[in-house]
Amino acid sequence: MIKKVSTDKAPAAIGPYSQAVIADKFLFASGQIPINPATGNVEATTIEEQATQVCKNIGAILIEAGCGYENVVKTTCFLADMGDFAAFNSVYEKYFTQKPARSCVAVKQLPKDVLCEVEVIASLY
Repeated sequence: MIKKVSTDKAPAAIGPYSQAVIADKFLFASGQIPINPATGNVEATTIEEQATQVCKNIGAILIEAGCGYENVVKTTCFLADMGDFAAFNSVYEKYFTQKPARSCVAVKQLPKDVLCEVEVIASLY
């Protein structure tokens, strides 16, 4: 059985998908971009500000699912510019202190021309 997870403390899906789903004691969260859920807009301009908003959005989804950053077992990070790697990491490591498995790649373009996007898989055991 698959259960949808949704919270108004993270941005609403901007397409035909769920913020996250729970399947077999795992949470699979869709990629989060730096949209401020209160306004529905991308307000942050620097990679550090955008990464912080992304991590806050992920945190809201994790809380709604009954877990936290410590439950995250895998992240996939997308950067618009690999030149932002170090600055992105400086924010990322403040939230994902348990150092889950991770992939980080540069992509040609992200939705709404943002600088970063992160998706997570968390264990609910």
